[in-house]
Amino acid sequence: MRLAMFQPDIPQNLGAMMRLAACMAVPIDVIGPCGFPFSIDDPMADKNLKRVALDYATQTDINGFSSWQAYMASFGMDSLQGPGGRLLLLTTSGDAAYNDFAYDAADVLLVGGETGGVPREVHDRADFRLCVPMAPGARSLNVVVAAAMVLGEALRQTHTLPRGSD
Repeated sequence: MRLAMFQPDIPQNLGAMMRLAACMAVPIDVIGPCGFPFSIDDPMADKNLKRVALDYATQTDINGFSSWQAYMASFGMDSLQGPGGRLLLLTTSGDAAYNDFAYDAADVLLVGGETGGVPREVHDRADFRLCVPMAPGARSLNVVVAAAMVLGEALRQTHTLPRGSD
């Protein structure tokens, strides 16, 4: 299981996603370009990201990619099969509710940029598009809140929730 953020716009959300990844013991992929200074060599360069991520950044398995094409190429041409498993896009226009979906331990949970989501190319590439059911009139959740809900359910189903310290 892994998290992926597509072109994040808000450094605080990436910081919170890094904390989520560290606490749930899953890697996170950052697909650029980001809407703020970000480098895999110095992920804490942005003070807002650092303020939210705290010391969890050093506990996070974080991977940076310059573009969607670079991300796809890292998994071998145009497929996420193999090390990455299925690509699950979390979107308000999802075909299935996240809580009615059967997860696999190798799934990649992808969230889009806060202001623009993902382009059609990425949307179409997803193996499944999942949504979080919401109250009538609600437009969307924060990307980290949605990712936390879905990740929790995915880890529960796959029996890979961290057990904490003894």
